[in-house]
Amino acid sequence: MSVTPATQTRDTILEVKNLKTYFFTEDGVVKAVDGVDFSVKAGEVLGLVGESGCGKSVSSFSILRLVGVPGKIVEGEIFFEGQDILKLSKDEMVKMRGDRISMIFQQPQSSLNPVFRVGEQVAEVLELHKGIKKKEAWARAVELLTLVGIPDPKKKAYAYPHELSGGQAQRVIIAMALALSPKLLIADEPTTALDVTIQAQILDLINELREKTDTAVILITHDLGIIAETADRVAVMYAGEIVEFANVEPIFEKPLHPYTQGLIGSIPVLGNVVARLEVIPGLVPNLIDLPPGCRFEPRCLLRQKYGLEVCARREPELVEVTKNHKVRCWLYTDSDEHSAPLKVE
Repeated sequence: MSVTPATQTRDTILEVKNLKTYFFTEDGVVKAVDGVDFSVKAGEVLGLVGESGCGKSVSSFSILRLVGVPGKIVEGEIFFEGQDILKLSKDEMVKMRGDRISMIFQQPQSSLNPVFRVGEQVAEVLELHKGIKKKEAWARAVELLTLVGIPDPKKKAYAYPHELSGGQAQRVIIAMALALSPKLLIADEPTTALDVTIQAQILDLINELREKTDTAVILITHDLGIIAETADRVAVMYAGEIVEFANVEPIFEKPLHPYTQGLIGSIPVLGNVVARLEVIPGLVPNLIDLPPGCRFEPRCLLRQKYGLEVCARREPELVEVTKNHKVRCWLYTDSDEHSAPLKVE
């Protein structure tokens, strides 16, 4: 998906600044999200991509203030439509969730209450947040189930969650998320455990609803194929930080960070049985005991190729190396002790 001029000129509705969310465990402090900055514009899809444990989901839970003990947001600001979410009271935050910001969780079946019919669960959202009477809320719930493509929605509204397929359950979750016409929709691995056909249908549905309602979407996934098809801009996360941030085309056409290059190089190409898939050597660092320099340094082959000693000593900052393309890497950034070996034109 290309970024349209309309997307580029839309207002920013979410701005995350220097977000740090740590988990205080007996073994030490887990720096799950460590100084993350990003913004989301109305009507756009921002992809958050990276390996499991890189901080994608914790970032989203931080936005909704759903980080549980022993986790805590220790620093940063989260502005939604100009309002600092971190300064809201608990009651104000409860109203914010669902009403203006909604979330689609990874496991649809576990997100639905097994003892209530799905129509009741969608209707309850409207009753609680909008004060709509039960009969009217039920009718609206059926309309929402129709909107998200549930077959025979009047009948399915009376079904219990266990009577639905995984794809249908995910559609119900989307209906609940969209019930209050939120300005921001956070989709956390929305197609996990769904077959390829249903995955495509769910992503098409999210995109279609986004275009109709101008809802902004944060799409969290480890699947770069989904990002390529769906996102407008992409933030690549590694070990609690954003290491590359750009429009979707440059990320795939000319990735700059060695980690991003490794991720893209590991994607199999349909019909290409000759090309050898790339493997990123080593392991993700322990978030309790992080390297003193660049967090990707122990796994970075390009650092070895160019003999960059600064990578092991100092952590690079996320800087804009070309217009709208930021990267956290000494390969492109000068310091007082080295000259960057690569230049981006």
